[in-house]
Amino acid sequence: DVAVTDSTVSDAVDPRGILQQNREFLDYFWDIARPERGTRLKAVESLTEHLKSSEKSDELKYSLKRLVDGLSHAREDARSGYSLALAQVLSVFEEISLKSTLDQIKEKHNLQTAKKKQIRNVAFGNFFGVLALSQSTRLHKEPQVLLECVKLLQSLAQYRDHLRDLPRKTMVDILSETSEEVFEEVLFSALHSDLTSALSSPEQLELLLVAMQRFPSIIKPAKLKKLLGTTAIINKQNLPRLVALLKVSACSVKKESVLPAVAMDLMQASLREDSFPLFWQEAVVSGLMSEPPGPAHYLAFRMLGAALPLLSAAQLQVVLSGDVMRRYGEHVVSAQIPGRFRFAPEMEAYVSTFLQGCVEPDKQLQVVLAFTQLTHQGCPAVPSFWKVLEHMGLATLRRYVDWLKDAFCHPQLQDCLEFSTRKQGGGQKPDMQKESCVLRFRKWIIPRLTSIVENHQIKKDEDLVMGIARFIFFHAFFDTTKPNAELLETQTKLSVPLDPSTRAVTSSAFYSLLQYLNILPVLDDSMETDVPSGRRVLGVMSDGSMWMYRLAQYANALLKQDTHARSAQTLGAKHTQAWDSMLQSVESLEKKAKKSPEHAAFQHLLLIIGMQIFKSPEESVALLADLRSCMEKAQQNKSRKRKKEETEPHWVEVVVEILLSLLSQPSRLMRSICKTAFSRICPHLTEPALNTILDVLDPSKDEGTVEVMHEMEGEKRNKEEEEEEETGEVSVNMFHQDGEEDDSSCDDDDDDDAMEQEEVDQDFRLELMKVLHGQNALAREEDSGEEEEVDDEAMMKLDKSLAALFSEQRRKRQGRQEEKERVRKERTLVRDFRIKVLDLLEVFLSKQGSSGLVLCLVEPLLAVIEKSMSSEVVQQEQDFLRRAADMFRNQLCRGKHYCREVEGREAELHEMLERLIGRAQKLPDSSVALYYFSAALYLVKVLRGVVKETDTRIMGKVDVARVTSWFRNALLSFMTRRKSPLTGDMFIDLFNRFPVREKTHTQPHIQLALQSKEVKQLMTTAQWTELCQTTADQLQQVELKNKVQLYLTHLVQVILKVEVNLDSLRNVLRSMNSEGSLQKAGQLEDTYWSVMKFFNIQKPRVEKVKKAVAEQVEQETPKKKKKGFLPESKKRKNRKKPTILEGMDTTVAPATAGGGVKGGKKKKKKKNKKRKVQGGEETQTPPPVKKAKAQQPQSKKQRGRE
Repeated sequence: DVAVTDSTVSDAVDPRGILQQNREFLDYFWDIARPERGTRLKAVESLTEHLKSSEKSDELKYSLKRLVDGLSHAREDARSGYSLALAQVLSVFEEISLKSTLDQIKEKHNLQTAKKKQIRNVAFGNFFGVLALSQSTRLHKEPQVLLECVKLLQSLAQYRDHLRDLPRKTMVDILSETSEEVFEEVLFSALHSDLTSALSSPEQLELLLVAMQRFPSIIKPAKLKKLLGTTAIINKQNLPRLVALLKVSACSVKKESVLPAVAMDLMQASLREDSFPLFWQEAVVSGLMSEPPGPAHYLAFRMLGAALPLLSAAQLQVVLSGDVMRRYGEHVVSAQIPGRFRFAPEMEAYVSTFLQGCVEPDKQLQVVLAFTQLTHQGCPAVPSFWKVLEHMGLATLRRYVDWLKDAFCHPQLQDCLEFSTRKQGGGQKPDMQKESCVLRFRKWIIPRLTSIVENHQIKKDEDLVMGIARFIFFHAFFDTTKPNAELLETQTKLSVPLDPSTRAVTSSAFYSLLQYLNILPVLDDSMETDVPSGRRVLGVMSDGSMWMYRLAQYANALLKQDTHARSAQTLGAKHTQAWDSMLQSVESLEKKAKKSPEHAAFQHLLLIIGMQIFKSPEESVALLADLRSCMEKAQQNKSRKRKKEETEPHWVEVVVEILLSLLSQPSRLMRSICKTAFSRICPHLTEPALNTILDVLDPSKDEGTVEVMHEMEGEKRNKEEEEEEETGEVSVNMFHQDGEEDDSSCDDDDDDDAMEQEEVDQDFRLELMKVLHGQNALAREEDSGEEEEVDDEAMMKLDKSLAALFSEQRRKRQGRQEEKERVRKERTLVRDFRIKVLDLLEVFLSKQGSSGLVLCLVEPLLAVIEKSMSSEVVQQEQDFLRRAADMFRNQLCRGKHYCREVEGREAELHEMLERLIGRAQKLPDSSVALYYFSAALYLVKVLRGVVKETDTRIMGKVDVARVTSWFRNALLSFMTRRKSPLTGDMFIDLFNRFPVREKTHTQPHIQLALQSKEVKQLMTTAQWTELCQTTADQLQQVELKNKVQLYLTHLVQVILKVEVNLDSLRNVLRSMNSEGSLQKAGQLEDTYWSVMKFFNIQKPRVEKVKKAVAEQVEQETPKKKKKGFLPESKKRKNRKKPTILEGMDTTVAPATAGGGVKGGKKKKKKKNKKRKVQGGEETQTPPPVKKAKAQQPQSKKQRGRE
């Protein structure tokens, strides 16, 4: 092995030779210093591979020198990159001596000779050098180098302002990789001073704790007594100093939000010394928790979370039921305020780590129950949806669910760890407080049970899910009267009866759970179903039965056992009869549902409406009756046609009306069920049924406009009446201007609101005037100047009348505000209902896109889009518009499947096409016209029918002449109208999709048609040449003053590629500039010369002559200067011209002889200067005042100069 020394490096390395040899080699060092981490890593790897493959000693020496120099780089990323590269080079090339490398580092980064400004970088250079040696994995092989590295790190500890605790942490890392023999023989003596002063700083304490953990046979209690004076770390003598060190470490990691290593090592040391209860009580509870809320509390919380995997069951009971948990609950409640630090995510991570690594179900359940029982006024501090439960085992989860059920029935609040915030007092009575706590606890348990089912990450089986669903259903709609062994839910009686609010929460949770069960995949994947491969079955159990049907059977069992369970909702004979008939219908459809989609739809609807009978019995009974009649009609033989069927509505129409009524309910379950059921009856949908859906979206049948008008009128009346109140209050204040301001009964808020209005309610003003006239409170012109005194009785009567009038006005205004709010809520519900109805249309387009009924959607959807575009800007309305427009454009016009049933409807479709094109030209907005134009192209596609890709000339049932004339007129309108809603992209889309009729179009069509590649592909060479010649002939008649100029350049460029005679066109274009009118700058001129450039005619250059300068030179003639006068360029202009006052003398005074200024004299500037009169010029005399000011006597200094 060859040892590379400093002398050899300095003598052998020649940077100029390296530069001349390989430039790529030097780029590695630039990339090592890059800010991007990936670039640095790649450069380090490339440098190592290059040095291994080249085997050049000079490159290796140069690399070692460059890497050592880069350790003190000013940027942190560059320092870490050079350190990593040096570690890799030392690890690969073992012939390089670590001793020589360390000496080179000390020599290059000498702290003794470094300047004051370079101390920081030099200190980092030493540190990263030792770090590179440590990461080379060779340091433990050379004990002397290891010792020198430790001493260097000890010397760097004094530069804490720059390096923080990095040297101590590096020593701990080196210590953890050192063998016991090397530590005892080499490092122990070097670290003796640090180990002795372990209780002086967190870094030195951590060094001692790591040494004790790493070398327990060396640092025994006897040797520890020599170091610290005690045989153990955790004792009452050391605890005060340990608490102080923990507080310091807590503040040091305030920004990082991590657990300090010294705290973790202290907990492990307390467990090894069997003194954990003492350490936890004295150091954590009495020490850290005695501080105000802040870093010390967060450190205690982190120690609690990190200690969970280390503790036994007894120790967990002590930790989880103490003051630290109670303070954590207080923090969770107080952290709900926005902007405050929240520790809950960190605690959730600690508990998740514990549950993942713990294999003991008892300890898992103990920890989860401890956090569940941490309550604030009965409500647990943890949220009901807790992702931590994903890591629980199935057995532990079963026990936890059983505990939740028992806690719901028999709340044991005395076992919970209750806490209260500092601002809360104990003013409530114990009984009232207990009842409210039970209510809050039960309202938390129900969402926790539903979250266990709805969280697909939690491992569960069908029995657990069904047990939770049955429990929630029973307590939502039933009460226990007598226990029954067959019904498990009746065996437990509630210790505290359910209140109506808790029952409402439970009922809502059940229907939410039912919604999830309807889309739940099969939990048992081993069971094979009867569906085709690749499709997942939703809403069924492993045996093929539906979750909803199983719950309906359970509900039927409860209804039959009326002696053991009583329904919370009173159900009469008609309700039970409707329920029984529903179950019979479902059972009869059980076998047919697998083969017929409409029977499955009826089965779903019957079950969901039947389950609604416990919530709204009357409405459910009516819906069940209608649904059964529809089912009977659907099951009739299709071959039989009765006469009364012509008058009675089709069964699909009745089903659609039922679906719409269900969609009006604010329920996700209803929305999902209706969407699923409608997808199964889509093949049987009729035009009246579809029109029923479209009527909901029809803007012409909407009462929203009337509501808006009523609302606007209400606002106007509101403004008038509030203004009238303002006027009336002002009148009252004027009437009581004798100082009795305290008698006013008007609120300040009402006054402020009234002052903002502009209009006055005339009716209220008249009523006010009547009251004032009746009491003779208004002053009249014929009254005498003296004020007439009013007695107390009249005054009291007037006050009562005014109070009654204003109270009535306030009541009316409040009623109008309530009406306005009611209308606003109704409009919100209507918008939400329409968004749900769009779900049905989306399902119809996806399932029956090729049906002829799709054409009935075109115009209604366009009317909806046009109406929504001009409606008010509300987020809900914008969402509705976005969905409708997306469905129309992507699913209808550009869908994979389109209507192909046009037999006998050609005339109707052509009329619709004409209406769409005509309407698109009349719209004021191009964004709406785009949808109309897309619909027109869709109708052309429908009329054309199926066309092979190889033959796009066939136009099917399209009346080519009529359609061409309509599009020609639209294009002419686009070309000639200045503000046309049509755009060029619309016609380009037309030519790309239907390019066959281009050559029959007139001149404006050619402007866009030649831009389409499909046109050339559909024509032969002769046809293409003919078209280009026709275009060239028509271009001779074009006036470059319309939109055609935008396409002229492209046309000529296309035509020049074909052998066409263009001499006449060139002559015509050249004659347009015969007078030189097109040589200026402008859009028309630029288009003209860009076209002439294709004919090799360049724009002539115009010589620019500065006429103004030439004329000025000619006019300048030498003038003789008058003696005693300044030249014109040197004269001071009179900025303040005298103002001519009306009636003043404006005679012109001759110029005085002193108007000139002598050559070398300068007078002092004053604020009011004496006006100078130039010789030979006449000026007006200033006003007398200014003249008097100007004629001030000269100062002594000025007189002396003169």
